[in-house]
Amino acid sequence: MRIGEVAAKAGVSVRALRYYEQQDLLHSTRSPGGQRRYPAGAVERVGLIQQLYSVGLPSRIIREVLPFTDSGEASPELLDLLEAERDRLDRKMTDLRAVRNRLHDCITEARNPDGTASPS
Repeated sequence: MRIGEVAAKAGVSVRALRYYEQQDLLHSTRSPGGQRRYPAGAVERVGLIQQLYSVGLPSRIIREVLPFTDSGEASPELLDLLEAERDRLDRKMTDLRAVRNRLHDCITEARNPDGTASPS
């Protein structure tokens, strides 16, 4: 697939795909005319990269995780890294829940300053 096709199917920009290549997260070959060609699984791989970025993983960790997703084999070091990232995400989720609950309380108070139940 050409770069524009992958970008369109994955819902990302061409620039993002080039960045992923620079970060060694995605690979392509070149046609005789110099155009990038991606393998069939590129769209799914880009989706995974996007998910991993969305939870805050940096490129260096994503680069280590991707081979594991391809082979299913993980070194003890990678497992330690993944556990640390999982624990970081758990802490972040706890913090986000606390912020969400504070916002909920503020909204409830603003809608009911006298403490009465709001009409349904």
